[in-house]
Amino acid sequence: MFSSVWDFIKRHRRKFIFAGAAVGGVYFLGKYAQKKLRELQEREATEYIAQARRQFHFESNQRTCNMTVLSMLPPLREAIVTQLNSENLTVLLKTKPANKLEIWEDLKIISFTRTIVAVYSTCMLVVLLRVQLNIIGGYLYLDNSIGKNGACPVAPPNVQQQYLSSIQHLLGDGRMDISVLFSPVCQLVILLVSLKQSLSLLELEQQLGWIRAEVEVGSEAVSGRSLSWFMLADDENALVDQACGLTENDVMTIRLLNETRDMLDSPDFTTVLNACLNRGFSRLLDNLAEFFRPPPGDSAPTSAPDSLSVVSLPLAKIIPIINGQINTICSETPSHFVQDLLLNDQVKEFAANVYETFSAPQELQK
Repeated sequence: MFSSVWDFIKRHRRKFIFAGAAVGGVYFLGKYAQKKLRELQEREATEYIAQARRQFHFESNQRTCNMTVLSMLPPLREAIVTQLNSENLTVLLKTKPANKLEIWEDLKIISFTRTIVAVYSTCMLVVLLRVQLNIIGGYLYLDNSIGKNGACPVAPPNVQQQYLSSIQHLLGDGRMDISVLFSPVCQLVILLVSLKQSLSLLELEQQLGWIRAEVEVGSEAVSGRSLSWFMLADDENALVDQACGLTENDVMTIRLLNETRDMLDSPDFTTVLNACLNRGFSRLLDNLAEFFRPPPGDSAPTSAPDSLSVVSLPLAKIIPIINGQINTICSETPSHFVQDLLLNDQVKEFAANVYETFSAPQELQK
């Protein structure tokens, strides 16, 4: 029996060899495939966890952005009101002075100027902080992810503090420059409107549009300065003079500021800032519209689309309304104005792009 089996094996040994090789190959191939599949699953799980952690960090960073904006609005409002003080003029008017008309003319210019400056400054603050905190947020994510290997952190606490303190320029000299820029334009446009002249909401919108166009287009054509120029101090010459005495933290801060300037000069930033300005002035007009509604029982067609163009108010009555808008624009409590800016889809998308850029490891290698 055994000899017959052995003879059978010898006669078909090649078949057995090929069959064994095939079975063995399939077995080892299966094992290799299982190993690679396990490695792929582990890698995907690791990437998913890293992406989830990154997404959580990004969303947390956006909440920090929102809270920071709200916390900085009161000092911004105070700075604007201090520079463009209309309250002392209203107090003077109550005393019925001899130069009453002259005071009214000054109040007219200051009221429009400080409201427009408040819109621009708030929009700039929202977008600038989105850039700065997402640059810092991206680098902090890198520091937490790969800094554990002993690599030098890109944004240590001292550098963060020094870098973020640059926002004070917008609250200080930058905001004053914006006021200086807008004041003569407001004077040129609004001064032509008499205190007794009545304006509808649409006509008021035209006045604001002319002021915006004169500043945004005219000033850039004359001086070559875009709106981003007002957001960060131009300290390049001072830094060159101090180059020999710069510390390592100073060098890191300068790098962050240069990267921020690159972002501010990008077309995407200009697009987002313009979107915020458009939304900001639209919300301002929505707030003003409440005062242009026909009184109850009026025969005006309140349901018509152009009903707000029917109601007109003398400029003397519009001035106090305009003058008080800064309290809504620069409100530390989430108003519709601020919420429209913080929740703007273009702002969110831009913030995500900035964070994505600076949280990528290849950015650190550059």
